Amino acid sequence: MKSIVWFGAILTLLGIIGLAMPVFTTSQTKDVAELGDIKVQSTERIIHVVPEVLSGGALILGIVLIGAGTIQKRS
Repeated sequence: MKSIVWFGAILTLLGIIGLAMPVFTTSQTKDVAELGDIKVQSTERIIHVVPEVLSGGALILGIVLIGAGTIQKRS
């Protein structure tokens, strides 16, 4: 398979995942204070939102690249 088809497949997969799960959270642990052997840590949760336009664009571009790669392969 050509690399353009692989790249299109990856973009299509990312677009589908973005449309299926538009919101995800990550957490980050930070050291707040340190007193001798005692450490005080804080865990911060960050919410990330993937815009639907971005996911839809990735899906459409991926499909177009897969189509272009298969048409180019036939020639």
